[in-house]
Amino acid sequence: MTIPVTIRLQQADFDIASEIAALSRGRTDIGAVVSFSGICRRDQAGGEGGDAIAALTLEHYSGMAEAEIARHVEEAVARWPLTGVTVIHRFGRIVPGENIVLVVTASTHREAAFQGAEFLMDYLKTRAPFWKREEGASGSAWVDAHDRDDDAAARWTKS
Repeated sequence: MTIPVTIRLQQADFDIASEIAALSRGRTDIGAVVSFSGICRRDQAGGEGGDAIAALTLEHYSGMAEAEIARHVEEAVARWPLTGVTVIHRFGRIVPGENIVLVVTASTHREAAFQGAEFLMDYLKTRAPFWKREEGASGSAWVDAHDRDDDAAARWTKS
């Protein structure tokens, strides 16, 4: 059985409720839908001080990013009995309060939907080919990876 999978990289904002409805509309095989939405915040990551964030600029390697996300969606579908997946990631300039990313997973039961969504978000946060630059009052700077994100992703490594 092939499940519905949507992967989009786009500059435009998205509507979370519409995306969930599109995945689940008319489906009787879904018992759980889990969604995660990442939103641009004004505070710097981890309360590290410094300027408030005026905007983020996200860049990606077109073609490669979609292929890499698809590869990890395939892995999630192989690991858990998912019945649908949506991944939307924005790029370009994003201001505080706007959506950045959406991961929606569906399954017959909640455990698989939760685990699939967590797995995909941990991947997107650490290994997806995106680069993030923060803008503040004193200028802009590229954002370095955080060890805490790598630690979260490491739990999914197969032994």
